[in-house]
Amino acid sequence: MDGRERDARGRPLNARPRDGLGRPLPRGADGVPRISEGQVRTPAESVAEAQRLFDEGMPFHAHEVLEDAWKSAPEVERALWQGLAQLAVGLTHLMRGNRAGARSLLDRGRERIRAYADDPPHGLDVAGLLDWSAGLLDDLATPTPPRLSRNVPFG
Repeated sequence: MDGRERDARGRPLNARPRDGLGRPLPRGADGVPRISEGQVRTPAESVAEAQRLFDEGMPFHAHEVLEDAWKSAPEVERALWQGLAQLAVGLTHLMRGNRAGARSLLDRGRERIRAYADDPPHGLDVAGLLDWSAGLLDDLATPTPPRLSRNVPFG
């Protein structure tokens, strides 16, 4: 084997501590507590936890919650949860200074959630998320730094 940590199915894990934006830290460093992967939450719990993490400036961790929701969602909602996770990763890239990655993920996330705007499930503010992400994309189209103080309007 390659010496990496692995889960029960043999898939590689990265048990290194991470900072608030999900960047790996040296082994033994104090990091931000990890979100346990594969946790099944109700949609309401997923939205509330993702909103809490966004409010705390931890979009990478919100992405992990939304990814779990995406993987356990019924087929009809998978694009919604995947799009929400992509918006979270887009914000993560933006906060890390990766403008190109932010633009790409925000665009993809917007496209996935757009179909849910007229009848958003689970109390999600899809229209607000579309407006919020459009504002970030507008900011990315200029040479000035994007305004990261915008609240993420999940619900």
